[in-house]
Order: sequence, then C-alpha cells, then structure tokens
Amino acid sequence: MAKKEFTYRGKTLEELKGMSMNEFAELLPSRERRSLKRGLTEQQKKLLKTLKSRSNNVKTHCRDMIILPEMAGKTIMVHKGKEFMAIAVNEEMLGHRLGEFAVTRNKVTHSAPGIGATKSSASLSVK
Repeated sequence: MAKKEFTYRGKTLEELKGMSMNEFAELLPSRERRSLKRGLTEQQKKLLKTLKSRSNNVKTHCRDMIILPEMAGKTIMVHKGKEFMAIAVNEEMLGHRLGEFAVTRNKVTHSAPGIGATKSSASLSVK
C-alpha cells in the first residue's frame, strides 16, 4: 500500500518550503499567525540561523518557537527544565510549538510509605 503524500491545508511540503514566512502564516491558526506577524524574537531568529547552518542536534531553550516548513526532517534538542529532549521534527508537527513535544511534567509514582508516615506504621518493627 502506497504511503499517502503529506499536505498541510492543501499544500505539499515542497510548496510550503517555497513560501515566504507571511504566506505560510496565512495558513496557520490565528494564535500562531498573529505571533508570526508580530515578528520573531532575537532568540527565535538565532535558532533559525543555526538550523540553516547546522543540520541536526541544535540545542535551544526557545520552547515557544512555531515549527516552520524548513525545520521538517531535523532534530532539535529542546530544554525541558532540567535536561534537553531530542525532538525529530516531521511534517505533521507544522504550525505547532516546540514546547508541545517536550513535556516538562512527569507522572509521579510513589513507592511504599516510609516509617512514621502513618499511625499504623509506628507499630511495625524496624528492620
């Protein structure tokens, strides 16, 4: 079975890469469109410049960067508070933000309660 070709709002990835930033912004949802029309921050501009010069493993703290067509196929290391998480950007991520894919909160798993945690544990013998 042949893989279906990717399209974003009726445009192929090659057509999206050929567009200017303003033309691509017109295809995005309103929040991302307004953010791009205001202009990129200095940190976001620096990230795009390093992505163009280097191909993979670019480290960034810029979690609010909107994923653009020129980022597709690259690996970006996004900071998640304590360490960097590698994100392989694909076509389906276009229009989302980098921080959406580097989750900062983990599920808390508790083990057995410690000694003195409850009234009943006070009567247990200490090993």
